[in-house]
Amino acid sequence: MKRILLILFLVLLVALPLLPQTPEFWINQMNNIGIASLVVLGLVILTGVAGMTSFGQAAFVGIGAYATAYLSTSIGLSPWIGLLAGLFIAFVVAYLLGQITLRLSGHFLPLGTIALGLSFYYIFGNMEFLGRHDGLPGIVPIDIFGFSLLKARHIYFLIWGIVLVTMLLTMNLLSSRPGRAIRALKSGANMAESFGVNTHHYKMVAFVYAALLASLAGWLYAHEQRAVSPSTFGLNYGIEYLFMAIIG
Repeated sequence: MKRILLILFLVLLVALPLLPQTPEFWINQMNNIGIASLVVLGLVILTGVAGMTSFGQAAFVGIGAYATAYLSTSIGLSPWIGLLAGLFIAFVVAYLLGQITLRLSGHFLPLGTIALGLSFYYIFGNMEFLGRHDGLPGIVPIDIFGFSLLKARHIYFLIWGIVLVTMLLTMNLLSSRPGRAIRALKSGANMAESFGVNTHHYKMVAFVYAALLASLAGWLYAHEQRAVSPSTFGLNYGIEYLFMAIIG
């Protein structure tokens, strides 16, 4: 039964943008859902599986979005270079912040991620080369072998293709030995450590993995909307992503 439902879902997912009578509003909404799903998938690992609450994922979405927006508009580089740059910056920032915040416990970790979200919101809004609070408009569309993904119906397939691939990667991660170690974190560090699990290492794995998925979502968002501004990456969006993960 589950397999049949999955096949029906995939058929509807592919057919939706191909039908000419499908409203453009529906396509745009599905694009937004797919982009948000990437952020929430990371939060499922970080919060739902590893038991670490984060309100700062919108900041990593902003890193991915601003990296590709700046490189493509100001320097004229390919969006694919922007993707690599966003992932690299998100990795470095997540690793450095993780070394500090993941040593916190209780309510201090959520408070630390709230500070992260607030900090990056003001950083994005006060940097002259990032357009301050006006942001960066005129972002070029993604191009694949000369085919432009300017239209919402075209980038739709890229967004949902990436969502499906990351879902498979996440399922494989959770089924692996590191995935089982990450699952053990939610039950308490002492029990996991008694079985030889390096808890700080696997907390870092979950934190960085969630940050990379958020940065990937930011890259898609920037080229789907073709403009970025700090308001989209504020603390309120970080809270919304967390609620999406909990309710979902």
